[in-house]
Amino acid sequence: MQNIKYTRVSDYLLPDIWLSDPPDAQPIGKYGRMRCEFLREHCAISYSALLLSEHLFPHLRKVAEMANIRLERIMSDILNFRPPPDKAAGGIAWANHMAEVRRTAEKIMLGEIVYA
Repeated sequence: MQNIKYTRVSDYLLPDIWLSDPPDAQPIGKYGRMRCEFLREHCAISYSALLLSEHLFPHLRKVAEMANIRLERIMSDILNFRPPPDKAAGGIAWANHMAEVRRTAEKIMLGEIVYA
């Protein structure tokens, strides 16, 4: 049995428990944070199990990596199907088109990976 150290906080003794893989080791990015929030709000049991088994942060990093790869692939497919207007001729039209492609691709990817 391990010797667990405790810290007194007011009238309570709280165990000194630390994660072996600190969350600051590698950033989890935007989609990792979104996945974390989704798990916390909608899949509390899975969130708790991942957190207590110390698999939460590796899971979030993997989801973020998969999300970025999938987002680029979807954007590429959309741009092949609907090419953007000439950037030199109409910069604003090009920027609007690219923003719409990114929004569409992100919406698809979120449903497939982050909120699945």
